Amino acid sequence: MAHALDPQMKQFLDFANAAGPLFLRAETPEQARAKMQALLAASPTPPAPIYRVEDRHIPGPAGQIPVRIYTPEGQPPMGVLVYYHGGGWVLGDLESHDNVCRSLANGAGCLVVSIDYRLAPEHPFPAAPEDCYAATKWVAENAESFGGDPSRIAVGGDSAGGNLAAAVSIMARDRSGPAIRFQLLFYPVTDCALDTPSQKEFAGDGFVLSRADMEWFWNHYLEPRTDRQNPYACPFRAKDLSKLPPALILTASHDPLRDEGERFAERLMTAGCKVTCTRYDGVVHGFVSFADALDQGKKGLQQAADALRQAFAQ
Repeated sequence: MAHALDPQMKQFLDFANAAGPLFLRAETPEQARAKMQALLAASPTPPAPIYRVEDRHIPGPAGQIPVRIYTPEGQPPMGVLVYYHGGGWVLGDLESHDNVCRSLANGAGCLVVSIDYRLAPEHPFPAAPEDCYAATKWVAENAESFGGDPSRIAVGGDSAGGNLAAAVSIMARDRSGPAIRFQLLFYPVTDCALDTPSQKEFAGDGFVLSRADMEWFWNHYLEPRTDRQNPYACPFRAKDLSKLPPALILTASHDPLRDEGERFAERLMTAGCKVTCTRYDGVVHGFVSFADALDQGKKGLQQAADALRQAFAQ
């Protein structure tokens, strides 16, 4: 059983749920996207200052992929974090995770390249991981052109983005590159079974993400004929998790995804990977995105930035 909610988290949720339970699903993806944009607009946070931000388009498997490159103060060449946003593969874009990317770039002293991969259901699996893998390959091949070090590349993401970071790590191993030094997984989705104790404990609405939200996301992302054993969709189901990059996995106590993130960490460790897995007590799914209102969110981002800095220093 999870501990009590952190007081700051409770205050945040009480405010967010005042107009009815906060949940991510909606009747249609368009409605859900509009709802997410409205939530972001309702809590406008001025963007953290950073040395340079540049939007580009890079080649992908089905056309151009929009990316945003964050450059902090410092001397090139820098390590590069390739970041995949959360949103259940249905929601999110470069704007929704702008502050997280700025915080990680400034905190770790590294470049961050945020990837605007194709979304479901218009583009179901495997569009998202193939876009993310192609973008990571592009970063490795072109890092020097924007001040990055091609030998120091990490991948990261939150929720569905954590799923994609884990998938890209497996794809890069299976496809003989690019070399990935580190994977940063914030409360990752790792399996579509939805059968863990935390999925049952936090099945209901009111904690940002519910089991029904996850069902809605998976149903949009995976078509009925999709192989649900495919590790690029469900990294937890990979038969072999050896020879993968070191990982930092952060989980939240009041999150239906808590247990699958922690079980994935255990499987990585068993396969010989170096893993740090930290559970943040009293917080819900998405807590690092709420860092402006939440000390635990600030701590999570700081832990991630410190881990990236250390990984890039080796």
